[in-house]
Amino acid sequence: MKKRGALVSLVGYIGFFFMTALIITAGMLIYSAVSTESQENKLVIAGVMLAVIVVLAFIFTLIDYLRRKFTVERPVEAILNGVQRIAEGDFSVRLQPSHSIDNYNEFDTIMEHINTLAAELSKVEVFRSDFIANVSHEIKTPLTVIQNYATALQGDLPVDVRVEYTKTLVIAAKRLTNLITNILKLNKLENQEIVPEFETVDVGELLRERLLELVDVFDQKNILLDCDIDDVQMRTDESFLEIVWNNLLSNAIKFTPEGGSIFVSLKEGGKTIEFTVRDTGIGMDSETGARIFDKFYQGDTSHSTEGNGLGLTLVKKVVDILGGEISVKSKRGEGSKFTVILHK
Repeated sequence: MKKRGALVSLVGYIGFFFMTALIITAGMLIYSAVSTESQENKLVIAGVMLAVIVVLAFIFTLIDYLRRKFTVERPVEAILNGVQRIAEGDFSVRLQPSHSIDNYNEFDTIMEHINTLAAELSKVEVFRSDFIANVSHEIKTPLTVIQNYATALQGDLPVDVRVEYTKTLVIAAKRLTNLITNILKLNKLENQEIVPEFETVDVGELLRERLLELVDVFDQKNILLDCDIDDVQMRTDESFLEIVWNNLLSNAIKFTPEGGSIFVSLKEGGKTIEFTVRDTGIGMDSETGARIFDKFYQGDTSHSTEGNGLGLTLVKKVVDILGGEISVKSKRGEGSKFTVILHK
């Protein structure tokens, strides 16, 4: 495209050069033709020569004006109007290039870039609206619970009912706190306000400590925990790894029914380490698996009160920042397997 644009510009310069040369040549030829004439005839023919030159200059100027009008001014005007509409918030702008894609010049290329920009901004606007709607919904639910139960507690209730209502208030308040905490974490990660502080970390020991903290939770649901954890050290950020461990393990526990099992492994392979969490839970279909890293998406709404759909989004963002990869294999009714690969 750049070569095509350069060729068009070169043709324009050459055309302008030849127009100028033609005017000068015409003047010289007329002058040569009258050089032997009398003084009176020379004056008459000089006037004719001037008129011819003026006419030719006018014609070529008109041609150059029309050329600029159609090849420069029109696309520039379209580009300026498009940019102005985008600046005013109209992301439906789509500019129409003047040439086919094989013959694009610079203006056509700029138009295509503006179209891409408008399309991406449109997606961001839709995402922003969805984000606000989701946040409002997620905050409204626990606030409604808190309001209703707090109102009920003002009445004359038995002690056991008061205790039950108080527990419900604590759960709702905790959910609201977790939601706000995750939103703030995600916002800081996306705006690069939090950057990893790399240091040598005993990743195997860190994972073991986290599993020990969850022993009571495994026992409560009668979940069998099977581990295969290597002693692995690498330079990374411990707090970032904790986000990954916490969310993947919590999800595995949440979606695994009583009497199920969870397998956790940490293996070193050359320049990488591989962390795996495999459960015998409810699993998910391909459509759900394709969207699990989206903000606020919860494929299984029956567990919506236990989360807010931001955990896996945080995990994906952290893994991306650490320069790793995360993948999931799952089938409805047969459990899920999450694999995180981090580069040492």
